[in-house]
Amino acid sequence: MAAQSTICDFGWKAVDFSLPATDGGRYGLADIRGANGTLVMFICNHCPYVKAVIDRIVRDCRDLEAHGVRAVAIMSNDTERYPDDGFDNMKRFAERHALPFPYLIDESQQVARAYDAVCTPDFFGFNADLELQYRGRLDASKVQPVPNARRELFDAMVRIAGTGQGPAEQIPSMGCSIKWRQAEPAGR
Repeated sequence: MAAQSTICDFGWKAVDFSLPATDGGRYGLADIRGANGTLVMFICNHCPYVKAVIDRIVRDCRDLEAHGVRAVAIMSNDTERYPDDGFDNMKRFAERHALPFPYLIDESQQVARAYDAVCTPDFFGFNADLELQYRGRLDASKVQPVPNARRELFDAMVRIAGTGQGPAEQIPSMGCSIKWRQAEPAGR
């Protein structure tokens, strides 16, 4: 089911986490924080929206490193109901796409809830002080690429790296809804 992220809550402070990664490590916010900005992304393996843009996400994250911006991707879907998003498949996905950032699993879904993540992909662009400055889309593409689409996320993060401020005008990201675990029935 398609969902759309919410508008940017400028100045909201990034929430710390400690999650296992596909590379065998464990990462927190301090481990991935960039000198000029930090990009926290919620993605997954099976979402057609993510599949359509993953190569451009990789390109933009590589290019952002030159601007002092580092990135991390977090997968928060219920892997019991969506086994394509399981940890072994995450490892394969990371390898296949040569992800230049840690790919973490949020099994408890607590990090996604703390960030109020809505969809995959969902982008949270923070300045050097870990204050939210971007909650928009990668570009105009959805499941079909838009030729020569403006690099909205990249441009916003370069601006944030240089000025600490994100653009006032942002278009929310759209993608598959986060696959939340179903609540346990009462009495269990």
